Amino acid sequence: MKAWAEKFYKSKAWNKCRSAFIQERIATDGGICQMCNEHNGYIVHHIEELTPENIDDPNITLNFNNLQYVCKRCHDEHHGYFCPNKNRIYFDENGQPVPP
Repeated sequence: MKAWAEKFYKSKAWNKCRSAFIQERIATDGGICQMCNEHNGYIVHHIEELTPENIDDPNITLNFNNLQYVCKRCHDEHHGYFCPNKNRIYFDENGQPVPP
C-alpha cells in the first residue's frame, strides 16, 4: 500500500464500502472474479486507479461503478506483480544478457 493511500484504506468508509461491494458481488454471481470469471474474488480493485489527486474523491474511491471484485492472480497481473519469468535471462541479438 502506498503511504499516501494508507489513511483511506484504513478508513471506516472504505471498509464499509468494500464489505458492501463484496456482499453485492456474492449475491450477484457467487463472488467470481470479474476479470477472468474463473476464480473466486479476493480483492476489491479500483478500475480507475487511485492517485494522490483523486484519493479524496468519493466518486472514484467509494463508487461501486469504479470497483471490481477480482482474484489475486488477475489483480497481481494487472498491476505487474505477477512475473512468471522473473528468473529468466534474456539476450540481445549479439548474445549479450539484457534485463527482462
